[in-house]
Amino acid sequence: MDLLEKQLKALADKNRLTLLACMKNGEVCVCEFVEVLGISQPAVSQQLKKLKDAGIILERKEGTWKYYRIADQLSPVVEAVINELKTNEGGNTCSC
Repeated sequence: MDLLEKQLKALADKNRLTLLACMKNGEVCVCEFVEVLGISQPAVSQQLKKLKDAGIILERKEGTWKYYRIADQLSPVVEAVINELKTNEGGNTCSC
């Protein structure tokens, strides 16, 4: 599958767009995503895996926790979508 096609499919989901909005201001722990989306940790992990497999986000493990951030190198199309995502006035969509 073409990389751009894979990335566009990864972006075509409200939950994944919400996750990306959380990451616009930096690295976020997976525990924060569970609260934001109101779904189980395994379901959050599935959403994050699709973004990671598409090369949109990067993962870092520290102890038992995983932290995610938006990749440094993205296609202009993916960057444009992420730039359109809104964050809360506090600077982050995530609440914890």
